Amino acid sequence: MGAYPAVPKLPNKERTKIPRHKIPEQEANVRNKNFQEVNLGYTIELAQAEAQRCLMCANPPCMKGCPVSVKIPFFIEKIIEGDIASAAKILKEDNALPAVCGRVCPQEEQCEVVCVIAKKFKPVAIGHLERFAADWERNNIGIQVPEIKIKTGKKVAIIGGGPAGLSAAGDLIQMGHDITVFEALHEIGGVLVYGIPEFRLPKEIVKAEVDGLAKAGVKFEKNFVVGLTSTLDEILKDYDAAFLGVGAGLPYFMNIPGEELSGVYSANEYLTRVNLMKAYDFGNNDTPIVDIKDKVVAVIGGGNTAMDAVRTSLRLGAKRGMIIYRRSESEMPARKEEIHHASEEGVEFMLLTSPTEYHGDERGWLRSMVIQKMELGEPDASGRRKPVPIPGALEEIPVDVAVVAIGNGSNPIISRTTPEIKVNKWGNILVDKVTMKTSKKGVFAGGDIVTGGATVILAMGAGRTAAKYINEYLTNPDFVWDWE
Repeated sequence: MGAYPAVPKLPNKERTKIPRHKIPEQEANVRNKNFQEVNLGYTIELAQAEAQRCLMCANPPCMKGCPVSVKIPFFIEKIIEGDIASAAKILKEDNALPAVCGRVCPQEEQCEVVCVIAKKFKPVAIGHLERFAADWERNNIGIQVPEIKIKTGKKVAIIGGGPAGLSAAGDLIQMGHDITVFEALHEIGGVLVYGIPEFRLPKEIVKAEVDGLAKAGVKFEKNFVVGLTSTLDEILKDYDAAFLGVGAGLPYFMNIPGEELSGVYSANEYLTRVNLMKAYDFGNNDTPIVDIKDKVVAVIGGGNTAMDAVRTSLRLGAKRGMIIYRRSESEMPARKEEIHHASEEGVEFMLLTSPTEYHGDERGWLRSMVIQKMELGEPDASGRRKPVPIPGALEEIPVDVAVVAIGNGSNPIISRTTPEIKVNKWGNILVDKVTMKTSKKGVFAGGDIVTGGATVILAMGAGRTAAKYINEYLTNPDFVWDWE
């Protein structure tokens, strides 16, 4: 069912002449007023035309560039052949969340950057093709459940229902183990549901992929805070191993005067209220958030989270949405696509600028921000040029809402209640970098709780690595738990 006619396979010389196909998207001045998805996805015609650009390399570097090792040329070839169901099936062999990754992963820094044709031309649009195949499967035949091996009788607890945990769960269930995911919030998905806005990642897509894991046999326990509802040690009485994928959800602030004023948010709270609790649909949902209509919103930071927050503000009716970033655009860690979309939608960029204090009114509400102009000095530990204040270059600007998006740290609940798990000075869990095992026997960890804030696909890669070694730990009696 659902097969399309194959398109002729062109010689490689002809393939390199095909220009990369832009993904259709909403007009900027339309989309900045709604929460519908910005990118609209390929049609079958566009997908097959783009797939033709793949050279089907014998030793494909794109697979090495993918943190979860998707068999990229193989699924692309199935698109050329018109067999989209098989393309989706190949994706699912290595990626538990292909429709998610096709939307939010930075392919331009991973699989696409090493694409062979990228040496002279634009790389194959691997992410757009991944999204196409996953969306086609969901919309036409429903998400296919992977083959499950014979049950081992072993049970694994996955702590955290975000990308790392879901990726580990997807692999481990296929290996025949019984899997339960324990999630602190009332929805499964972690940053996919509380952090990334609807216009970049519709929540129905996350739910569909989670439902696919449930169909495969993964069990989910919501509203379960490990360390409070039950300790990790209590859980391990009923499980043979555990994976910690609890993310980095503790927001950082700048610790400048006025941060306690009403109207100053962490990006975590701001986006969680809008995304997970649907504050954008107030009336149908009763989640409170400050009224942003016709207000001035400043978002501090230059990463994807900052772009998500400021673009959300425009959709909530802000008169002005500004990015306040202390370096220049070339140092911004956000995806180039997100910066481009934000600029198209009317976001203002105040670069080489950093807030120094907030001022409020007599009721304690934010009313203005003092900003310091910066210049770039020598590179710092991150490799980027360090911003240096310009003496006397201070200015006070009116601001009604400020959103601080400068990064997150680790929540200390698990480390406090399970002290034998070693952490570094920032609270990140220390792991063996090959196996992802922690200092506590039977417990593995991966994702942002180990690395600090990173990308969805890197967290998923860590989940897959951990799953491999959890399986070895459960099935190989000679597995050694030496840890330093």
